[in-house]
Amino acid sequence: MTEQFGRALAAYAKPLEEGKPNTALAESVTEVVRTLGTVAEKWFTDPQKAMEAQSLIGGQFLALWGSTLQKMQGETVTPVALPDPKDKRFAAPEWSANPVFDFLKQGYLITTRWAEILVDEAEGLDDHTRAKAQFYVRQISGAMSPSNFLATNPELIRETFRENGANLVRGMKMLAEDVEAGGGELRVRQTDQGQFKVGVNMASTPGEVVFRNDLIELIQYAPQTDTVLKRPLLIVPPWINKYYILDLNKDKSYIGWAVSQGLTVFVISWVNPDARHASKDFESYMREGIFSALEAIERATGERQVSAVGYCVGGTLLAVSLAYMAAVGDDRIASATFLTTQVDFTHAGDLKVFVDEAQIRSIEAGMKDRGYLEGAKMANAFNMLRPNDLIWPYVVNNYLKGKAPLPFDLLYWNSDATRMPAANHSFYLRNCYLDNKLSRGEMVLGNVRLDLGKVTAPVFNLATREDHIAPALSVFEGCRAFGGPVDYVLAGSGHIAGVVNPPAKPKYQYWTGGPAHGTLQEWISAATEHPGSWWPYWFSWLEQQNGERVPARRPGGDALPSLGPAPGTYVLEKA
Repeated sequence: MTEQFGRALAAYAKPLEEGKPNTALAESVTEVVRTLGTVAEKWFTDPQKAMEAQSLIGGQFLALWGSTLQKMQGETVTPVALPDPKDKRFAAPEWSANPVFDFLKQGYLITTRWAEILVDEAEGLDDHTRAKAQFYVRQISGAMSPSNFLATNPELIRETFRENGANLVRGMKMLAEDVEAGGGELRVRQTDQGQFKVGVNMASTPGEVVFRNDLIELIQYAPQTDTVLKRPLLIVPPWINKYYILDLNKDKSYIGWAVSQGLTVFVISWVNPDARHASKDFESYMREGIFSALEAIERATGERQVSAVGYCVGGTLLAVSLAYMAAVGDDRIASATFLTTQVDFTHAGDLKVFVDEAQIRSIEAGMKDRGYLEGAKMANAFNMLRPNDLIWPYVVNNYLKGKAPLPFDLLYWNSDATRMPAANHSFYLRNCYLDNKLSRGEMVLGNVRLDLGKVTAPVFNLATREDHIAPALSVFEGCRAFGGPVDYVLAGSGHIAGVVNPPAKPKYQYWTGGPAHGTLQEWISAATEHPGSWWPYWFSWLEQQNGERVPARRPGGDALPSLGPAPGTYVLEKA
């Protein structure tokens, strides 16, 4: 165990020895200290507030001491603090039956909830500072849970004695491997990487790459029906992750299902950028991405107009492109579907904690030398939104229990990170998250001021009820920015599972209620709940826009020879 731990330390120290210190970590710690220090100042510079803060926690700990003494004497007592029923960290019986572990558990819950109260009730905090403090408290609370440490977790103690420490040997070996894989930073493995291969058992819907430039490969999928809708479908996925979230496997593939319904499906596969792409900005992604794809689709099918689908930031780019096209009289996108997409960033969720002028300047400084944001940075940010689901269970399972994680296709995709060009990422953070220019009609692209109110094409706007990246309220409010008819649909679950919910194996429901009128809660109260997948409802909506059918088309037609089979080459590039 010591040998493997030494190997991990050596891997961690290697960047320092090479003169590449992790300055981002120091900056992050500074930001945490500054933010929580502001909260502490609100409470502890005023003697009365300080006394109030101390009494909030002191009384509960006195009650806990008393109940623990009673429990040690064999009496039945009512817990002072109970974990959330969904919290799996304290499921082992010893957490309740053993007075020592019960005390650790309850003391932890009392302390973390006290910290949350201090943040929530601090007077005079601006909204952004409060949101950052709430986020940092969640990170610290997740990290400090007694379930994360060998000496304070009864499951780990039992497991270590049972295996005579062999679990720790395996765990340290995996720790060393993961620090080495992260180039000196811990890259926590969340799944068995060896069980998946893109193009074999992931991203395996048959198709051909029919166009390629510096930013995209355009894939056209082979038809599965004799006839297809006359109007092709262009899918614009996010570049923050790889497109095959919509083509995980044959049972979960939104792309494969769309093809099976009789759609000529094209999808953009974004390049995994490097220093050569540093200057590629939002306009580049519009022109070399969406516009180049539209031109290629017309050459391949003869169709000038398409239906378009945009997912997450791909949807934001699609909305930006629609506003630009409306301004210059370009009607090639006849209808638009947005999947968990934000155009109004007023209620943009937890990711806003990473966005203020100081933090953006820090990110831009980090991107300046490389020309891009490293893929691991965004992956870590997304994991931090749900640390008790996506970080600490794997730390405990991998490095303390010594168990390799189970194969899980979604987490394999989640770990298949992508980089982001400096110019593009800076534009997105500043114009969308920081200044919210798109919904205000203040965004300028290609010397054109963008106004979503001029976008009159029909819009299908899907939100998911538990989304922490593009919250349902944010998507709902964004509906008001468009000038044409908008059908707002709300799906169950979150940003990924709510979208990838196939009809053959549906896990969640969806709600329909037409346009986004009134408040979100009023809309939900009047909406109709439907069991199963939203996919068939969406396809019916798409058919209503243009239901004419033509003979099925082979990829590329006569104009665009195949450049290789799907999933192409760009998606295979590792960050």
